[in-house]
Amino acid sequence: MSTDNELAEDRTDWAEDRTILANERTFAGWMRTGMASLAVAIGLRAVFGDFEPTWAAKAVATVFIVAAIYIFWAAHDQATKTLKRLNDHHAEAQPNSRMRTLAIILSAASVAVGAVLWAL
Repeated sequence: MSTDNELAEDRTDWAEDRTILANERTFAGWMRTGMASLAVAIGLRAVFGDFEPTWAAKAVATVFIVAAIYIFWAAHDQATKTLKRLNDHHAEAQPNSRMRTLAIILSAASVAVGAVLWAL
């Protein structure tokens, strides 16, 4: 039979596992938000293809690209802070290096999209 102390520890362990999983879902949501910002930048190019002056449309698209990069890194930083405070028990947390790698890849892709938009 479990003691009250063991039951309380189990509840704490489960709560930390749920928080880890929620943190990963939140990280994924912010990554999707960043990708949506990038999609808006690409969409602006499609909508304002022959817009004059062209630099204005490109500048607005660049704002969305910069916002996407900021979102990627803000999501990474917040997820990392949360994971540092928690211990996984049954749920295995994604390693910080995987989140950092994803933020790096998406940031580099965003810069590439910006370069392509300005080259056109």
